[in-house]
Amino acid sequence: MIDPNLTAIILGLLIGFLMAITGAGGAILSLPLLMYFFNLGIKDAAPIALLAVSVAAGLAAIIGLKQGVVRYKAATLLAVMGIIMAPIGVFLAQRIPSLWLQLLFTLVLFYVGWQALITAKSSGHLQDTLFTGHSTPCEVNPATSRLFWTASCTKRLLLTGSVAGFLSGLLGVGGGFVVMPSLLKISNLEHRMVVATSLTMTALVSLVGVISYASYSGLYWDIAIPFVLAAFVGSLIGRLFSQKISIFTSRLTFGLISLFIALIMLTTLITGFLD
Repeated sequence: MIDPNLTAIILGLLIGFLMAITGAGGAILSLPLLMYFFNLGIKDAAPIALLAVSVAAGLAAIIGLKQGVVRYKAATLLAVMGIIMAPIGVFLAQRIPSLWLQLLFTLVLFYVGWQALITAKSSGHLQDTLFTGHSTPCEVNPATSRLFWTASCTKRLLLTGSVAGFLSGLLGVGGGFVVMPSLLKISNLEHRMVVATSLTMTALVSLVGVISYASYSGLYWDIAIPFVLAAFVGSLIGRLFSQKISIFTSRLTFGLISLFIALIMLTTLITGFLD
């Protein structure tokens, strides 16, 4: 039997690595892996996953701020709405049966995986769409790389932050799987800016989620500590490879893994229901 600490370290390294090469969206895989390998309920696994996400995303956010690729005003707006909505999601999670939460999470994971495969197909044309005449709600000034703040852009960011924060609290996920595709759709930001901005928002919202969950129940620190530390190291390793791995490869890999795990979760749920 594999030592639990070793299992936590391996899983943490994997999640940290995936977050670094795919952006915050990779954090959604933390929850099912913790549930499966440690036989945890979704409400017990959620704060551990969020803590790991907060630490790993926080590191990436700090690096992104130093490199000047974080759109900090957009990240702040997203985070404010996420911080407001995350505790509401946690509150509802405590009152919804775990079976329904797992089913909802499975459906979300199916959607995220499928979207990753779709966007992977078109990622080769991503750079061709930047700074062209195509109009988006959140346009970037090519000369300054700053957003033109319009009412439409602000509304889209408020909505994105709200949805991401609510789902982060409800399902114990980072919320980057909402922010990443939304920013790619509503703005013409460079991909690295989208990733860095998404990770910054995710770090803050995930931390609020951890605190909210801790107010209802404690954390399994024997699992959380090695998992979180390993995720931190994994994110450092992932950053070394992030520039070498194409957007297509990262999204394709993430999409396939997400669909595979979602299929396993759905099969487990159906089997348990039939039994």
